[in-house]
Amino acid sequence: MRRPRGEPGSRAPRPTEGATCAGPGESWFPSDGPLLCALEQERRSRLPPKPPSPQHPAFQGEQRLEAALSCPRFLRYPRQHLITRLAEARPEELTPHVMVLLAQHLARHRLREPPLLEAIAHFLVVQEAQLSSKVVQKLVLPFGRLNYLPVEQQFMPCLERILAREAGVAPLATVNILMSLCQLQHLPLRALQFVFSPSFINHISGTPHSLIVRRYLSLLDTAVELELPGYRGPRLPRRQQVPIFPQPLITDRARCKYSHKDIVSEGLRQLLGEEKYRQDLTVPPGYCTDFLLCVSSSGAVLPVRTQDPFLPYPPRSCPQGQAASNPTTPDPAQRVVLILQERWHFCRGGRVLLGSRALRERHLGLMGYQLLPLPFEELESQRGLPQLKSYLRQKLQALGLRWGPEGG
Repeated sequence: MRRPRGEPGSRAPRPTEGATCAGPGESWFPSDGPLLCALEQERRSRLPPKPPSPQHPAFQGEQRLEAALSCPRFLRYPRQHLITRLAEARPEELTPHVMVLLAQHLARHRLREPPLLEAIAHFLVVQEAQLSSKVVQKLVLPFGRLNYLPVEQQFMPCLERILAREAGVAPLATVNILMSLCQLQHLPLRALQFVFSPSFINHISGTPHSLIVRRYLSLLDTAVELELPGYRGPRLPRRQQVPIFPQPLITDRARCKYSHKDIVSEGLRQLLGEEKYRQDLTVPPGYCTDFLLCVSSSGAVLPVRTQDPFLPYPPRSCPQGQAASNPTTPDPAQRVVLILQERWHFCRGGRVLLGSRALRERHLGLMGYQLLPLPFEELESQRGLPQLKSYLRQKLQALGLRWGPEGG
């Protein structure tokens, strides 16, 4: 007798190869059947389109590099990935667009990669005649930000020629290029004379970017004052000057929860007392300092309220021997600036300060402030407030500073 279907010993029909097996009590359908094909097509239509892979064989030259810049993998393997893609692109295939993408990527992620920066510098020199100042400002940005002076010998002469050619065409781009050169300690005199001329200043007045240009011109004027003592050209009028960096920079405010500023402030409060230091004080011509102390000639830390915390700006040079010849003249207090050097103040993975940070430290030193850097490696190695206080005590004593009993 034939056994009924489903009884023990009966054999159900086997699905053909490629079919989808169903669970108990369910039917099955071939995987290539019209129903499952329709369901799969609907599922795929709901998914976002998959971005093309940078290794796609259809990409050539510039497209490979541009795709690499758009790929999340460049954050994990920035150097090898981008250098490989740059090597695959022929020189004639490199365009301003893709080189600007590369420059912006390096600046944004603090990647101080000499092969990539040298490639940008060489491109800028080779394509000088075809590049406008608006493009050049983007190509030059990573050099100043990453504090990198390229080996390319024609880099600086090329930029000076571009500034001379297009200085009056795009004022903001001109000042941006000069800002990058200022961070590299290179100030072309001809370009400075142009941006400080009354005609240029009148031209930018009332424009939408007037304030930012005046801020940059104020910084350039400070650089001329401190770094070019022999300069005799026009300067920025005093009425046009504005504070340079009157508050902590945006990156510091954005990463405040990762900063060591609060614990260092508490350590100084317990070590010195609240009246013997100032935090986030902006000194002329507009540099915001992390912590400032006033110290007598004998090394005693003085209450800040009893002293003028600002050194005169422009700096006044005291003739040698004047203080010794006039014993009644009070010995001015020295100003000591404690500078936090956080991890994000350096180029990624190295010990080179970003251009803006190096510029600030250089100018504060030239103005007469004594600098006491607090590197992030040393701060991160302190385990708790007692260790940090001991660390700060050693740092201050190494400068010859002394003070009374610790505060509460």
